[in-house]
Amino acid sequence: MDKNWLLDHEDSYRYSLLDRLRCDCLYFLGNGNRYGKQLWAGNVPDHIEAMKILWNSFAPKMKPEWLSWEDILKFESDMADNENNI
Repeated sequence: MDKNWLLDHEDSYRYSLLDRLRCDCLYFLGNGNRYGKQLWAGNVPDHIEAMKILWNSFAPKMKPEWLSWEDILKFESDMADNENNI
């Protein structure tokens, strides 16, 4: 994953992308039948890594209120045990 590409955007784009990744996690765990290819990054490890990179790219006072670090770790845990994690 190209970390620089993720960080080479304005805050508003990074917020939008982070929310998209969050929504992908919810879909993956629900109607997406845990199919990793449906994720933005194409697989769980890269998807979670991108979320962490984006979340950490914001200053402490700018962190999104709608997604905590603990939320990301919970997604990581819930999505890790996945047969279709391709």
